Amino acid sequence: MNPKIDELNWKILKQLQNNARESFANIGRTVGLTAPAVAERVKKMEDLGIILGYKAKVSHALTGHQLKAIITLRAFMGKLKPFLAVVPNLQEVINCYRITGNENIVMEVVLKDQFHLERFIDQLIQYGETRTHIVLSQVISNAPMHKIK
Repeated sequence: MNPKIDELNWKILKQLQNNARESFANIGRTVGLTAPAVAERVKKMEDLGIILGYKAKVSHALTGHQLKAIITLRAFMGKLKPFLAVVPNLQEVINCYRITGNENIVMEVVLKDQFHLERFIDQLIQYGETRTHIVLSQVISNAPMHKIK
């Protein structure tokens, strides 16, 4: 366990994971610290790399992206490194993981429609065999991390 993440820091992390825009004063009231004490702990966790950043959660459906899909890629021989070089430039990709197993890559993508999906897959097939899963609904999204017991 990281000695920099004590019980109070876990409580602060829980609050920030639920709402990163919560004021330090409100977090302090919840965890029993002053706002400056919370700010100091948050700054230390940022400096240590425990807190990596803050982002807005955006609805893909309300931004014109009707489809969300999980696409796996099993790279052809010699095509994994070229794919890894190009994937950061693929605007459809919102998450990408290099994994173990039969496939090399798992991507979460958002697309306008099925025609956009077809064009996107056409870009990928030069790098390997793809398998596409359309997301029907999200059961859990960005669940907060908890202290391992």
